[in-house]
Parts: sequence; structure tokens; C-alpha cells
Amino acid sequence: MAEGYEFPVDRTQVMLFARSLRDIRPEYSDPDHPATKAIGGMTVPPTFVQCSAHWEPNYALDITRPRILPGKDARPQREGGGGGGGLGRGLHAEQHYEYHHPILVGDTLSVTMRPGERWEKQGRRGGKLLFSESITEYRNQDGVLCVTARSVGVQTERAVEQ
Repeated sequence: MAEGYEFPVDRTQVMLFARSLRDIRPEYSDPDHPATKAIGGMTVPPTFVQCSAHWEPNYALDITRPRILPGKDARPQREGGGGGGGLGRGLHAEQHYEYHHPILVGDTLSVTMRPGERWEKQGRRGGKLLFSESITEYRNQDGVLCVTARSVGVQTERAVEQ
């Protein structure tokens, strides 16, 4: 089952993200520049969609926002993995982006997440390696698929023996 939320693509967010990458192309900050006009408006740098985490309700890695959860004090965990899991045995292993359609400043993206594949491999020191992926799709306000992100997490079967 997919869960989702909306992510407004804001001019300031795009400019700050691009600057954090030291990417000063006018397509990310100047709507009147000829290069920006040539592509139809201000666009976003690659991987910008990762900023959508700021808009995701109950984002597990965000400890700065208060949560209102009935009868609980913990954050719910998203099904599907991709982040590696808990117990100190997991890590983020891979991130892949597939770009289908340009994202422009002013777009509102609908973000949906769903579990992907799961598989195992035999490890050397921690037992089996349990891989899981999470698929996130970003569609613009017209329903056009813009980006597909695939996150792969891995968790060891047991703690690594020293």
C-alpha cells in the first residue's frame, strides 16, 4: 500500500539547495535569465527531491518536529525499508534516481512511497545480509511522473562479531 504527501517546490528552497552544492547556474535562481527562459522556467538540481523529507509526515530521521501520535511516543516506521533498519545493524546501501520529466519551481509534487523488492545474501561476519528497497515516486500537479527514487537498505542478521 502506498502512502503519500505533497511537496511544494519553492524558489527559495531550490536556490538554497543549489548554493549548498556550490552550483550557481541561473536556472536555479534567476527566472529572467535567458538560460532559464530557454528551458521553460526555474528548474531543480538533481537529487533536489530528497528535500521532500521536510514535508513527509512523521519522517523517521527528523527529530526536530513534534509528533502527535495517539497513545504513543515513538515515530511509526515506514514499511519497505530502504533505510537499513534499526538495532544498530542497518545502513543505507544505495540510492538511485530515474528522471522522467523536468520539475519546475511552482510545481506541487505528489510523493508516494511503497515497498520494493527484498532479498538476502550471505555475509562474512554478520550472518545473512537482508536487503530491502523503498520506491518513491514524484508526480507533478498534472499527474506526470517526474522522478522515481529507489532506496536500498541492508541489515545484518546479527551483530558483527569482533
